[in-house]
Amino acid sequence: MADGLPLPYRLNVGAVLFGPDGRVFVGKRKGFPGAWQLPQGGIDKGEDPHVAVFRELEEEIGTAKAEILGEMPGWLEYDLPAELLGMAWGGKYRGQRQKWFALKFLGGDEDIRLDADPHPEFEDWKWVPLAELPGLAVAFKRDIYEVLTRDFAAYAQR
Repeated sequence: MADGLPLPYRLNVGAVLFGPDGRVFVGKRKGFPGAWQLPQGGIDKGEDPHVAVFRELEEEIGTAKAEILGEMPGWLEYDLPAELLGMAWGGKYRGQRQKWFALKFLGGDEDIRLDADPHPEFEDWKWVPLAELPGLAVAFKRDIYEVLTRDFAAYAQR
């Protein structure tokens, strides 16, 4: 809380990137042992979420070779656990409000470059079946990954 008011949510986009066989990209977070997640990142002030999702892909995995298949009709939110409040994002936010997109990957594995950004987010990556996402997520993101697994299941078909 800042000045007695609840902290706001940070606006964010997320990408469920489907490969040609219907599996999805997950990255292993650098500095967080065992933490796998989907590409995601903040929306710049005035930035359209459709633009932000491609920018974030380029920054986090080194390529934006993708096309949008669909998107969540609304926004999904998660709160940070108490031990991370005041630490993440300079203590300015209580969690994130996210616009999620399903995307088809148009490149090859060789196009994925985790080292393309000077401050890489991921240290490893792999393709996994969509149904495995909730089991890979950190606890405070698991509910969102369950929604994505259910609502984007049709895109997992070859």
